Amino acid sequence: MRVAEQIGRAIDLFYVRPFSSIFSRTMFRYAACGGANMVLDVVWYFVIYHYVVAERFFDLGFVTMSPHVASLVVVFPITFFTGFWLNRNVAFCATEFSSRGQLFRYALSVVGSILLNYVCIKLFVEVLGVWPTPAKALTTLVCVAYSYLAGRYFTFKR
Repeated sequence: MRVAEQIGRAIDLFYVRPFSSIFSRTMFRYAACGGANMVLDVVWYFVIYHYVVAERFFDLGFVTMSPHVASLVVVFPITFFTGFWLNRNVAFCATEFSSRGQLFRYALSVVGSILLNYVCIKLFVEVLGVWPTPAKALTTLVCVAYSYLAGRYFTFKR
């Protein structure tokens, strides 16, 4: 049995009421994969920030990167590819497109998510006057909905 099938079966163990009556199996798997990738992102960030970057600034000659930005730059490709793999092989596993085409579409949806994050946080905080933390929570909800719809109907459509 493939690793993706094992992960899918493990997730499906928790696909019981009330979840099964509220969410489709695909949406449930997407949420589980996204949550796991988010936890992985935080763990990798912690390890890289404290032990690889070692809380130092990096002078690249043309710019100096702060330790938190340098850690983000190192972590992003890791969680980008694990997120792609989980979505392609576990959440949206029934698809006919090539991996290369899906990877390109996934990259486009991630860029869209980054832009949507920026626009929403600016809109909520600077235009609508929402406090930053609730604004971030609202932004996250908007971006999760966007990411699911982009994954289901664009990146990994059947």
